[in-house]
Amino acid sequence: MPVSDFAAWWIAAGLLVAAEMFTGTFYLLMLAVGMTAGAVAAHLGLSQTAQMAAAAIVSAAAVFACYWIRQRRGRDLSPGADPSVNFDIGETVEVRAWKTDGTASVRYRGAPWTAICRPGAAPAPGPHRVAEIVGSRLLVDPV
Repeated sequence: MPVSDFAAWWIAAGLLVAAEMFTGTFYLLMLAVGMTAGAVAAHLGLSQTAQMAAAAIVSAAAVFACYWIRQRRGRDLSPGADPSVNFDIGETVEVRAWKTDGTASVRYRGAPWTAICRPGAAPAPGPHRVAEIVGSRLLVDPV
């Protein structure tokens, strides 16, 4: 029994979504969006050439848009600076005094930590926000 055009497009879209779940490649979702456009073209009764063109154009546009958005956002955060990975990012610590080597001893989560000020920022006593965890040190910004 032959598969209709629109069913083939929907199956392809579903397979791409499943593959994305295993690989974590967001671009596969963009290709699945293109396959969905091919399915819609098939539902509208367009020729196979028009279906393929719709799928290719929408896939290319979606991949380009994803790439463009990621480039505009800048580099990906390191795990030490990513608040979705490290829940300490954004928390506040109190720096009482900075040492001559550019570090400070702070109490955070009930334990002593070494804090370092972000390069370019003037180390001054007072409240600071945790911007990143670098090894066992807190990289902090003045609040």
